Amino acid sequence: MSAVATERLAEDLRAGRIIPYLGPEVLGLTPGAAPPSSPEALVELITAKVTVPHKIRKNLTAASQYIENFKHRKILVNLLQDAFRSPPQPSVLHEFLAGLALPLIVDVWYDATMAAALSQRSDFGQVQGVSRAEHLGDWVHYFRADQQRAEPEEANGWVTLLYKPLGSITPAANFIISDSDYVEVLTEIDIQTPIPERVKELRRGRAFLFLGCRFRNQLERSYARQIMKRSSDRHYAVLAGELTRNEARFLKEQGIERIDQPLPEFVAQLTGRAVDARQAAVA
Repeated sequence: MSAVATERLAEDLRAGRIIPYLGPEVLGLTPGAAPPSSPEALVELITAKVTVPHKIRKNLTAASQYIENFKHRKILVNLLQDAFRSPPQPSVLHEFLAGLALPLIVDVWYDATMAAALSQRSDFGQVQGVSRAEHLGDWVHYFRADQQRAEPEEANGWVTLLYKPLGSITPAANFIISDSDYVEVLTEIDIQTPIPERVKELRRGRAFLFLGCRFRNQLERSYARQIMKRSSDRHYAVLAGELTRNEARFLKEQGIERIDQPLPEFVAQLTGRAVDARQAAVA
């Protein structure tokens, strides 16, 4: 993408016309040690500590379900807490987004990096997906900037809402990760029940900018499709390299313009700041 086109996206971001949608690969923008930045890296960490059948060792949701069934849900949560316990290190991108007072940021990974970047402000809050195995009857929980539980109505007064549909390590270690977690959500997501009302309001008429995301599997595509529903009819995704056939079809179906550019390079253009990315951040 040209510098002029990137600057136009930056202008739309500043004006609140574009919603950032962050995936796990944005963690690769921070040099040095960091939490796992892909499902493959996370499942490798988990299965290094708990034995699971060989055929599901590389499948994050299936391995998580096995641990939940044959060990305990608490064991699974403890493993995830260990994986994401390192202090968040906001990247150039996180800091840039935190400084824009955006109405909505979507972050579909379990780390707390975006929240850490926003923590200098008191006018934001977050809503997180929660496992119904642990919170029967609840789809989401709301948290203020001070990490205390909030009522849904309070979100109407927040300048920035951080939406973590899969949960987060902080402040309460909520994780949607096992097969049964996803079955609960996907059973209802077509009729939008798990999507918070405030998110539905804020997405209306706005475009999404996908950063650090892939759309290789059905879960990734389903979440993106349902979160985008009833928003703008044009979106953007930074995706370098060869796409899978399913990814290419998904982009076409959803009106997503592909930006074929390495994420660090795009972020440097977007923010006007150099990016010292991790080497080989994602396998």
